[in-house]
Amino acid sequence: MNLAQADRQLRPIAAATLFLGLLASINTLGAQTTVQFPEATGVSNPVIQRPMTGLHPLATIQVGGHPDWMALTANSVWVTSSSTNSVIRLNAITNKVGESVTIPNPCSGLAVGFGSLWVPSCADHNLVRVDLKTQKVVARIPAGPADSEGGITTGAGSVWIVTSPKGVLARIDPTTDSIVARIRIPSNSYAAAFADGSVWITSTGKSLLSRVDGATNKLVSTTRVGRAPRFLTTGAGSVWTLNQGDGTISRVDTRSGKLLATIEAGLSGHGGEIAYGEGSIWATLFGFPITRIDPATNRVMQQWTGKGGDSIRAGLGSVWLTDLYAGVVWRLDPALQ
Repeated sequence: MNLAQADRQLRPIAAATLFLGLLASINTLGAQTTVQFPEATGVSNPVIQRPMTGLHPLATIQVGGHPDWMALTANSVWVTSSSTNSVIRLNAITNKVGESVTIPNPCSGLAVGFGSLWVPSCADHNLVRVDLKTQKVVARIPAGPADSEGGITTGAGSVWIVTSPKGVLARIDPTTDSIVARIRIPSNSYAAAFADGSVWITSTGKSLLSRVDGATNKLVSTTRVGRAPRFLTTGAGSVWTLNQGDGTISRVDTRSGKLLATIEAGLSGHGGEIAYGEGSIWATLFGFPITRIDPATNRVMQQWTGKGGDSIRAGLGSVWLTDLYAGVVWRLDPALQ
């Protein structure tokens, strides 16, 4: 998900004030900024490409700031804005902006579980727990993210987050709000997702997908995927990684850990995100805000080009897409007509 804060400063369209604030976050985390990837080209088949100007959202929700990471709950969409130090609830029934929770520089994903929203903070370098009923912060856990661009997940009765680029996965008990295990994983790992009793973690530096058993806290396998995977999602019996180094999407079977497919999507470069829902895999990247993959054929079905994008989610009968620089969240019909 999401354009790396370490790379937003390179975008000419980013405002100078945003640049300075993001630079401070980068220095705090020691994010990796030297890796260069080829620019995204999109798919080679122009027949499936179309302009973003041809889309007609069901709703355009003015969030303000720079809406970034998203998470879905019952009848709500939560979205972060690092420039306003907030996490904002969008009412999926009314398409209106609801409550806002102040969190210094929310970053590195959002997760839902155990009646709470879990928000990494790059400013305080901790994990913030927000009660979904009261919209109040109820805990701050010393488990800061390994990088501003990563991911957090829940499963097996725990919360999981990578806390060091040297390769440390932290397991957090939500009954005590404390770290109960630290598990060694390949270095330069940042994002995690949960499926089939395991935590799956991408190593951007090693081009690996790691699997940690949620019952034993053991690293049980690694799978080589496309170059420099960062963001990942689970669905249709698979883990799907968006590979920043070569623009492909890798599909790995959650039972065997075997690579099933490598899908050419033309989505190389920093940032982006990938999600599963409404029967499809959805990826986003600046310049190519929406790419739709059919899990039945492992092919890109549609790809939209133009302005917009940064974070994408599918659920509640819709596709949800942020426009980081316009300060809005789009709600789209999954048919994308």
